[in-house]
Amino acid sequence: MEGFSIKTSCLVPLVILPILSLARVTTFDQCNQFFLNGLSPTVLTDPSNSDRYQQICQCLLDQNGSPQYFYATLYDTQNKIPIYSAYNLSHINMNRDDRWYVEPQIDGGKFECMGGQNQIPIANRGQKQALNRDYDGSGYDKGHLFPVFHTSTKDAMLATSTLTNAAPQDPTFNRGRWRVHEEELVELAKDCLRAFTVTGVVPGNSHIGDGVRVAKHYWSALCCLKKEGRLSRAFIGPDNNGKVQGLSVKDLETRLSGSDHFNTVFTVFRGGC
Repeated sequence: MEGFSIKTSCLVPLVILPILSLARVTTFDQCNQFFLNGLSPTVLTDPSNSDRYQQICQCLLDQNGSPQYFYATLYDTQNKIPIYSAYNLSHINMNRDDRWYVEPQIDGGKFECMGGQNQIPIANRGQKQALNRDYDGSGYDKGHLFPVFHTSTKDAMLATSTLTNAAPQDPTFNRGRWRVHEEELVELAKDCLRAFTVTGVVPGNSHIGDGVRVAKHYWSALCCLKKEGRLSRAFIGPDNNGKVQGLSVKDLETRLSGSDHFNTVFTVFRGGC
């Protein structure tokens, strides 16, 4: 665990969610278990548009029609990309499924959980969220924030396949340096009792399709709970050389708070790790 910083504290008990068919728009009240100490990263606000940033508890329905939650996403309906997804990292090799879903409620649909765009009124489709057609021919990948590689069940894998959990990502970076970074996070987390993880993006200046903003940076932060305390590490990329930089969580928060990023005080773990 070289390069980690460490704080001693009591441990949060492991919670195993039942895995049972994808996400509803709500507050984070139903998915605080994916945040360290139950506290989310900064929830951005826009004084001119109170509905811009949507808090989504990403879920699947079980056989009884009850939602089972897998992670949390803060979604920017103006740029049509997520700001971050927060989850508990747990890896088993999974075969991915490339079906992609949308969140009907964001665009005025009545369907409670994630589904196809046919569950959104035709006139509303794509008004506040990305659609598959925005990526067609764009030259960009659908870059997962919560990646398939960080899941350990089929249902968790399926729950990552939502366009509210993806942003346009350069395919060379996505399949190269960032993929290696996702693998390295698994190695860093393998001895954790629990691995609270937040992955996010910083919007760039270009867009694809109908106003879907391309991410200029991807970032991630890990808080690893161990018997001896809490270990933290953060990453951001690409840098000017197309690489992923390692840094402390505090330094990441300083960068994200800057005028060329979110331009507001931004915290990931609220000083808890």
